[in-house]
Amino acid sequence: MTTATNDTPGRRGFRAGWVFAAIWLFYLGENLQAILDHPAGMWRDVGLAALILFALTYVWVVGAMRRDRRDLPYPQHVLPIWVSLAAMAGLALLQIPAAGSSVLTCAVYISATAVMGLPLHQGLAFAVVVALTVEVVIRLVPGWHAVSQGYALAVVLAAAATWGMRLALERQSRLIQAQFELAELAVAGERSRIAADLHDILGHSLTVVAVKAELAQRLLDVDIERARAELADLEALSRDALADVRATAMGMRGISLPGEIAAAKAALTAANVQAELPGAADDVPTRHRELFAWTIREAVTNIVRHSRARHAEVRLSPNSVEIIDDGQGSTGGDTPGQGLAGLRRRADELGAHLIAGQRGDRPGFRVRVEIPS
Repeated sequence: MTTATNDTPGRRGFRAGWVFAAIWLFYLGENLQAILDHPAGMWRDVGLAALILFALTYVWVVGAMRRDRRDLPYPQHVLPIWVSLAAMAGLALLQIPAAGSSVLTCAVYISATAVMGLPLHQGLAFAVVVALTVEVVIRLVPGWHAVSQGYALAVVLAAAATWGMRLALERQSRLIQAQFELAELAVAGERSRIAADLHDILGHSLTVVAVKAELAQRLLDVDIERARAELADLEALSRDALADVRATAMGMRGISLPGEIAAAKAALTAANVQAELPGAADDVPTRHRELFAWTIREAVTNIVRHSRARHAEVRLSPNSVEIIDDGQGSTGGDTPGQGLAGLRRRADELGAHLIAGQRGDRPGFRVRVEIPS
């Protein structure tokens, strides 16, 4: 059985098991009194030592079983339990010369230990054998039948109570395990969300930064003032991207539909794409705005990065948003696209329908998200 340091859950579980087992030792008081009433001599000393060792063995085994039950329905190694049961039976037999029929109390502890520690079918079968053995011994040993009625029933009741306790502990263990698994799934889901958000944020921001840097480089020999303006925009975009990343990591990032429309205008202008954008987003319900903002961000990022389009249009209505261009479509390395996959996931969460693909009426690409009324 494993060991643990004093501040580990395993050690705390062992302490709880030790206390739980020690509580029930007061039933051995009858054995102790019978041994102490026996005339002084070897058998009295042997009986007293056997009783103490029996109690210590019981406390140790039950405490260890409750510790190991954190991970298993019963201890990993069944053999040590059988050895412990045999030792407890032998210690009980050594008490007979001094304790007499009072030693039958030990049968209750032995059967309870078996039901708690052994595989359930073995433990229950062992308890039945112990109960039958007690009943037979009572009838065969002269003088025990008159003073030992009810011990077999006590063995059966102790086994039944321990069985119920074991089932409760196993259910509790499964519940704790389920809680751990749910917590792990929640962590994994949050990591996936942050990863998707970082991809969307950085994919858009870095694409615009790259386009503006290229434009600024070309303007250095043509229009120095405009080049400076583009460099200033680069600084602002970099700061905004950094702020978005920090906010995403803390789970506080929000996204604005009007802000994404303005960002789309800046990105398309920097990429020399003629853009037709809605002037306002007031007609869009609040519950739709975040999804529509993500749609515009992802579609515009793909236009700037992949499409080589000359013209793009964003069409916005209360229940839909559509971005179309006249380029060659999303043929870059992101096809079918982590960004589009993340967008599809967001749309599915809100019951929206996403269409992304080539336009049917003319060359170009279309991204459309529609939310049923």
